[in-house]
Amino acid sequence: MVVSTDSALRDVLDVETIAVVGCSSTPGKAAHDVPRYLLDHGYDVIPVNPYAEEVFGIEAVDSLADVDRRVDVVDVFRPGDEAPGIVDAVLEREDVETVWLQLGITNDDAGRRVEESGRNFVQDRCIKVEHSRLVD
Repeated sequence: MVVSTDSALRDVLDVETIAVVGCSSTPGKAAHDVPRYLLDHGYDVIPVNPYAEEVFGIEAVDSLADVDRRVDVVDVFRPGDEAPGIVDAVLEREDVETVWLQLGITNDDAGRRVEESGRNFVQDRCIKVEHSRLVD
């Protein structure tokens, strides 16, 4: 389902593990600072970046397929035209409850596929902003 209400967003944020696709090792970039915020607020963050060895002292993985533990939310910091491929990887997994496309990132077709699979979909919202507004 498309998640849009505050109550539904709170439910999405009530998880443990967030895989961040496009997580950056460069401080000052949103793709670095937002996952850092999530880590600092108790989430288990899995950096997904094929060009980084590690981020935040955590080993980075090349793709979602390389994540060998449960993932609750996949938070995406990649362009919207890459969302379909990321959704393909999500649909190969049974554990992911939510696909979250960060602020400024949209792909309605990918969203429909996520919804059709019975999972939650958020797009064009910042997970840090929503967390600080609803949870903190």
